[in-house]
Amino acid sequence: MRVLFATSEIHPLMKTGGLADVSASLPQALFELGVDIRLVMPAYADTLARLKAWQVVSELNLGLFGHARLLQSHLPGSRVPLFLIEHPSFSTRTGNPYNDSTGHAWPDNAERFTLFCRACEMLALNQAMLDWQPDIVHGNDWQTGILLALLRDNPQSPPSLITIHNLAYQGVFNRATFDALGLPQNLWRSDALEHWGDMNCLKAGLNAARKIATVSPSYAREIQTPAFGNGLDGLLRQRHADVLGMVNGIDIDEWNPATDPHLAANYTLDNMEHKALNKLALQREMGLEIDTEAMLIGMVGRMTEQKGLDVVLAAADQIMQRPVQLAMLGGGDARLEAAFQALMQRHPGRVSVRLGYDEGLAHRIEAGSDVFLMPSRFEPCGLNQLYSLRYGTPPIVHGVGGLNDTVIDTFEATLADGSANGFVMRNLDVPAILWGVSRALEFFQQPKVWATLQAVGMTQDFSWSASAQRYLDIYHQLASTHDELTPASKAPAPETSPAVSRPTRSRATRKT
Repeated sequence: MRVLFATSEIHPLMKTGGLADVSASLPQALFELGVDIRLVMPAYADTLARLKAWQVVSELNLGLFGHARLLQSHLPGSRVPLFLIEHPSFSTRTGNPYNDSTGHAWPDNAERFTLFCRACEMLALNQAMLDWQPDIVHGNDWQTGILLALLRDNPQSPPSLITIHNLAYQGVFNRATFDALGLPQNLWRSDALEHWGDMNCLKAGLNAARKIATVSPSYAREIQTPAFGNGLDGLLRQRHADVLGMVNGIDIDEWNPATDPHLAANYTLDNMEHKALNKLALQREMGLEIDTEAMLIGMVGRMTEQKGLDVVLAAADQIMQRPVQLAMLGGGDARLEAAFQALMQRHPGRVSVRLGYDEGLAHRIEAGSDVFLMPSRFEPCGLNQLYSLRYGTPPIVHGVGGLNDTVIDTFEATLADGSANGFVMRNLDVPAILWGVSRALEFFQQPKVWATLQAVGMTQDFSWSASAQRYLDIYHQLASTHDELTPASKAPAPETSPAVSRPTRSRATRKT
């Protein structure tokens, strides 16, 4: 089984969120199942700086977009092959792959990711001088939507599926942008790129893919409703038989408190006193008061309203009337950043906020916190709650998406049947946040019950084994039915496209 896995970010080469983690750990799990999987992503400047070595294997003529070099390497720390598309629009620009330093989308994102899709199209059609063609093309999010749309109308194309990591990000641009991209004009139709007069890249991928995967069963159901569908719920309801929900796994080697090199002290269920050492170390590192009795609340992630942080801020001063501390790492919305910095100034020694992203600190917050707060308005899957459970840090979550699928609320019945592992808020408002924190504090002050919650989380299986096998089953199903007519293939005949020409062989050797 040969699979081309196209993605816009892969940890540790580029990361803005969970897509990067999944794009590293899922392919590794599939590789271990015997899949000939090859990753492809843009060669961002920061990515090239982080790679130890690569070689140029081909030069791609992308027509309107000029030439790009195809680089080959391996996913760091593994044998999974990695292709990189090197083009000045990627490789001369540092920082966030989607936004500039002010947080605004790069004005040429449509051009950048269209040329990425054009290059991936050549790989998918065995036009990159590699003598390798995939049986399946696996796209991820809006940045690969045009790729799947281009392949859909080509009889030489392998079947495809797309994974939705966050439906809120769709890659929407105006008609003038579409006209400037040199795409086949027949893609401007309602069952392809066109959406209410605009160009919608994610919609194009959803229309073109044979199967649509989401990253949790609850999210698969939610996005087929107006409340969570972001304007695409009608399309997803129409394709409901093809919409699948699979909970993400995590890299259980990288996220392992017994071996994690980022921690002050490693620990297992047999020596949980070492987790307490991580709490003390985190308090010192983040300038918090040394207080073993305070319940330390951890938060890591993007600062956006999606994450419910505005509600946390509204409740924060009341939260701090309790014997708790807050350690937060993240960045994003400038207003939220400023508000959390102001909160820190109002509660010195009890609130600490670090802006930006620091992978090592993210691990230390997971290990050193007593609880982890995730009050997301919507959450396709979420990974931090899985990291938290593995590190013996019960999460407090809003019961949506993958949070609903992985966190079991603590009450008499779930304690009795041994399933309780955290705290689930069924609403998202100030009273709910206060309830969640107070509920966690109540059990935190009962050491025996708390130890039980920690043990449940730390002994659960969060590996990719089950979900990776399900993806492999889907690949086989798509490959075996490739010649059958499917709803996704019922489209007008394609127009002749000036898109790409065959490359010449080179002699050289991880959101709008």
